[in-house]
Amino acid sequence: MNSFELNKIAGAVLAALLLIFGTRTLIDLNQSSPSDDEFVGYALPVPEETEGGAATAEAAAPAINFAEIATAAESANPDDGKASFKKCAACHSAEQGGANKVGPALWGVVGRPKASHEGFSYSAAMTEKGGEWTLEDLAHFLHKPKDFVPGTKMVFPGISSDSELTNLLAYLNSLK
Repeated sequence: MNSFELNKIAGAVLAALLLIFGTRTLIDLNQSSPSDDEFVGYALPVPEETEGGAATAEAAAPAINFAEIATAAESANPDDGKASFKKCAACHSAEQGGANKVGPALWGVVGRPKASHEGFSYSAAMTEKGGEWTLEDLAHFLHKPKDFVPGTKMVFPGISSDSELTNLLAYLNSLK
């Protein structure tokens, strides 16, 4: 037997396999097509429309009570929030007299005026915000930074979990 005959045998085997599996795949595709009553994928929640016809973002997302989170943070265990602070530690230091990193040092942030840490260049939006960092303001900012201070340089997307946010605020409140 020469190599040409081996090639013919291998080609015949591959053609037979292709015919068998190809035919079966086509039959499966034709039998499993969804009917009009079925849909493929997941049904996503759709926000309710207002009287003007536009859907509101508030209707899609549950409201978060930042005052309640701030009150809970005053009595929460700071050690639980220390683990959550690992997300922040890439850009912020928590040590007393700690150096600024990508973000300002957070020692004593609760009660400190916004955009006031020495040696850090804040965005114009943060500088214009004004006021002091209260637990409620921090809760709002850490939940969605871009919503609380549009134009902030902070690229962190935010913390959606109420319990994680409460624990993180308790930790930040302990940095005094």
